[in-house]
Amino acid sequence: MAEQDWLREQFTQHHNHLHAVAHRMLGSASEAEDAVQEAWLRVTRADTDQVQNTAGWLTTVVARVCLNTLEARRARREDPAGPLPPEPAAPHPGTTAGGQAGPEDQTLLADSVGVALTVVLDTLKPAERLAFVLHDVFAVSFAEIATVIDRSPAAARQLASRARRHVQGTADASDAARSPKREIVEAFLAAARDGDFTALLRLLDPDAVALEIRGAREVAAFFSGRAQAARLALVDGVPAAVWSHRGRPRALLAFTTSAGKITRITVDTDPDLLQDLDIVFLPAGHRESR
Repeated sequence: MAEQDWLREQFTQHHNHLHAVAHRMLGSASEAEDAVQEAWLRVTRADTDQVQNTAGWLTTVVARVCLNTLEARRARREDPAGPLPPEPAAPHPGTTAGGQAGPEDQTLLADSVGVALTVVLDTLKPAERLAFVLHDVFAVSFAEIATVIDRSPAAARQLASRARRHVQGTADASDAARSPKREIVEAFLAAARDGDFTALLRLLDPDAVALEIRGAREVAAFFSGRAQAARLALVDGVPAAVWSHRGRPRALLAFTTSAGKITRITVDTDPDLLQDLDIVFLPAGHRESR
C-alpha cells in the first residue's frame, strides 16, 4: 500500500510533464489525457524495484503508450477511395532542434512554428515522430529513446535526424502552402470534384494541356466530375495533388501555372519516382497565419 501511495505521489508530481509529452506526441489534448491515464494503469502494474530515475521512467512509459496510439492511428487511417481519372483512349484534338528549455514552459510545437509543422509531424512514421519529439523537445537521450522503440541508440539518432530534416523544411513548406499556386490547385480540385465546368474554365489557360488533351474546354470536360480521390499536397515543396491507396502514393498530378492560370497538368504513376517524393498532405481549406 505504501508503494502505491508513493507511485501516486510521483505520478501526480510529474503529471504536467507527462501530459506535455503526450500532447506533443499525439497532437490532441484528449488523446494525451487518455495516454496519461493508460500510463498510470501500466505504472500500477509495473515492478519499480529497479527504477532509479522516476521522471525518466514515467516519461518512457507514457512514450510507449503514445507510440502504440500513433501506430494504431496509422494502421486504421483510410485513404479516400475512388479511381484515378482514366486516360483518354486516343489523342484528343485541338513539390526545435536542441530543445533544452523546460517542456512545461514551452508553447506547443505546432503553435510555435505554425500549422505546417503539425502537417509535417503527421507525415512522420510513429518511431520518427517519437524520436524527434522526445529528443529535440524534451532532451531525452537516444539511449532512453532506444528502449522505447526497441532499437539501438544509433538507430534512434537516425530516426530523429530524418524527422528533423522534414521539420527544418517547414518554413519553406509554409510559404508554399500559402502561395497563389496552392490556391489555384485547390480550386481546381474542388471544381473537378463538383463537376463545375465553368469554374474549371476560369482556372485553365485557353491553350491548357493535360495528358494528350489540348484546350481549356476539352481539359475542363475531361476533369469535370473526376479527381474525387486526389488530395492537395506539397510535393518536394511544390503544391500539387496526390492520389493514394492503402497509405501509398499511386499518382501525382503536377500543375504548371502562368499568370494565375493552369497551362499544363501532368499525371505520373511511376512507382519508383513516387516513392522518392517528399509528400506533405494539406487539409482542405487550409489557411496559415504567421
